[in-house]
Amino acid sequence: MKTNAELQKDVQDAIKWEPLLNAAEIGVIAKDGVVTLTGTVDSYPKKTEAETAAKSVVGVKAVVEKIDVKFSDSYSKSDTDIANDALEALRSASDLPADKIKITVENGWLTLEGEVTWNFQREAAKSDVSNLVGVKGVINNITISPTFQDSVEQRAIEKALSRNWAVDDEEIHVHVSGCNVKLGVVHSFYQKEEAARIAWNAPGVLAVDNELVIEYD
Repeated sequence: MKTNAELQKDVQDAIKWEPLLNAAEIGVIAKDGVVTLTGTVDSYPKKTEAETAAKSVVGVKAVVEKIDVKFSDSYSKSDTDIANDALEALRSASDLPADKIKITVENGWLTLEGEVTWNFQREAAKSDVSNLVGVKGVINNITISPTFQDSVEQRAIEKALSRNWAVDDEEIHVHVSGCNVKLGVVHSFYQKEEAARIAWNAPGVLAVDNELVIEYD
């Protein structure tokens, strides 16, 4: 088990390693596996990249993200302009039902609402608008309404996990109740998110409990 100081340094080094990031802009606090990121950056992608870098570090169990986004005048946009750009981005995405997604913008924060049939569409909608100039953050309130109405097949999810080289499927317990999926223990943040992504790909899934316990060897 790493000490708080060791974990803090590892996260700082991970942030330094990312070309997009300036480590001097981002503060790191580590305590008992929980890492808090602070500071100010000039784009939303930098904010999410810092969070991703922290999650990749062995020993990190949770990330608290308190990074602010502040633009220079040349990159500042009105909420109306951001909304129009976001609508165009969603319309241009061939895999999204753009007519079912609503957008609101307030002080640079963009909120997505509506219904899609798959979780990958929900995630794609957020990704498509996250890199737009002027966006300070994205709140994704899109819900899943699958066309497949039967109960989710537990065995199908277990087989999908076993096919993935990065996930130790022998350690992950899958529990299915109707259209809801709950997963057990994993050994890294990457495994946690990858296991949830695989579970979401099962037809008919309405919810995945991704409050997985991360236990490091």
